[in-house]
Amino acid sequence: MTDASAPQNPQPQGNPPQGPAMRVLGQYIKDLSFENPGVGPVQSQPNIDLGIDVGATPHADGNGLYEVSLKLSAKATAEQSVLFICELDYAGLFQIQNAQQGQMEPMLLIECPRLLFPFARRIIAEITREGGFPPLLIDPVDFVQLYQSQYQRAAAAGGNAPAAPAAPNGETGQA
Repeated sequence: MTDASAPQNPQPQGNPPQGPAMRVLGQYIKDLSFENPGVGPVQSQPNIDLGIDVGATPHADGNGLYEVSLKLSAKATAEQSVLFICELDYAGLFQIQNAQQGQMEPMLLIECPRLLFPFARRIIAEITREGGFPPLLIDPVDFVQLYQSQYQRAAAAGGNAPAAPAAPNGETGQA
């Protein structure tokens, strides 16, 4: 038996309230480099130096489009020799709508990289494995903490925190 009563709808008909919305329009490798200068057996656990950099640039067409770039670099050394150097610039094209100016920067420098990270992590793991090493599995990154530390460094250095991107070709949010 079916219920013929009208469905309960707490929202009035018409224009529903619009909150910030983000869409991933594409993801791609901008640059990938793997160097394997250290050939030979490794007798000890290598030291891995990992770097993470996040940047956001408004797309030239506007319309709320932003390119967010996640740059990962890893350098493995053991016994005074470099085993490998891996650098990845992985980017995504995002469309952000209905966001207040104060919401833009956290969306671009926290939420967008959070969506890109699993894909970049997999690429790093595969390229190191293909280079003849065990896959480099990067631990999850706390992009909120990364953003906050960058914000505090910028405030301490010049009194101004990083601002959300405002003009094409301006990069912001490096961490």
